[in-house]
Amino acid sequence: MRDLNCGSGYLASAPLSASERLAHVNAVKCLMNLPARTPASAAPGAKSRFDDFIVTHIQQTLSIHYSGIFQPWHRWYVYQHEKALRDECGYTGCQPYWDWPRYASAPQEVDLVGRNGEHKPHEGPIIVPPPGVLGNPIPLPAGLGSGPVTTGPFANMTVNLGPVSGLDITLPGCRLHRDLGAAMNARYANHTAILTLLTQPNVDNYCHVSEGAPYTPEIGPHGGIHYTIGGDPGGDLFTFPGDPAFWVHHGNIDRMWTIWQALRGPYAYATWANEPPSALASLCDVIDMGYAGDSTTIGEVMSITGGEFCCFYL
Repeated sequence: MRDLNCGSGYLASAPLSASERLAHVNAVKCLMNLPARTPASAAPGAKSRFDDFIVTHIQQTLSIHYSGIFQPWHRWYVYQHEKALRDECGYTGCQPYWDWPRYASAPQEVDLVGRNGEHKPHEGPIIVPPPGVLGNPIPLPAGLGSGPVTTGPFANMTVNLGPVSGLDITLPGCRLHRDLGAAMNARYANHTAILTLLTQPNVDNYCHVSEGAPYTPEIGPHGGIHYTIGGDPGGDLFTFPGDPAFWVHHGNIDRMWTIWQALRGPYAYATWANEPPSALASLCDVIDMGYAGDSTTIGEVMSITGGEFCCFYL
């Protein structure tokens, strides 16, 4: 994003220099070392400020995906995370985003997210619908890792929450695993896919292309990059923010929405694909950040060129 000389002027950029990447990584690690604000009574597994954001995502997963609030909720969520990096860890750099097509043939080389997991021969994962959500399991191709991350800035990182909606303490010694590989990125987030996304005529169509149709093979760029990263928690829809790669992926999710907004259905409701049936999402609906950060309304985050954001993507 470019500073518009109003508000705080937050920025987002890709690629970053080596020193900029290091500053961002250090700020993320700082957040991992700060104490959680989430009470132990609410989430015993939350041990850090980094975990606060995972708890918020876990608790709201089934209302913030395939719904009318997906884009604005995640815009505010990423902003609150960036704000925590700045206010609590002294970060002064940009909010990075993952330019998906740039690395479509080798996402394991994305320098914003650190290294892949150790390679272990394995079958690809199967996406299983969460409890209460209709759909068929979807088999996916295997990546090039699947083991723990043992090199790079997030080597031997501890995972405190999950799997799925679990808020209790994980088994001792759980580590970040990744399964980065080109198959999903090359199919769902290549240049053609992005052009298709940005030329959609209305918000319903845009959301269908971005998120895909629930539990069909067409999972869109959003799901495509989730499962490009794979592993644990990267392959877990509930706990994915526990992988630092989440934040640069969703930086680009918001960048795409911002570009689409500048260029010009069931996703208008307030629950996952309108199950259970719910009211239409409105500008007055609250975006609840729990203990992770400040809450706001959808109406307050519909534009990034004013208010607290005051920025634009380069």
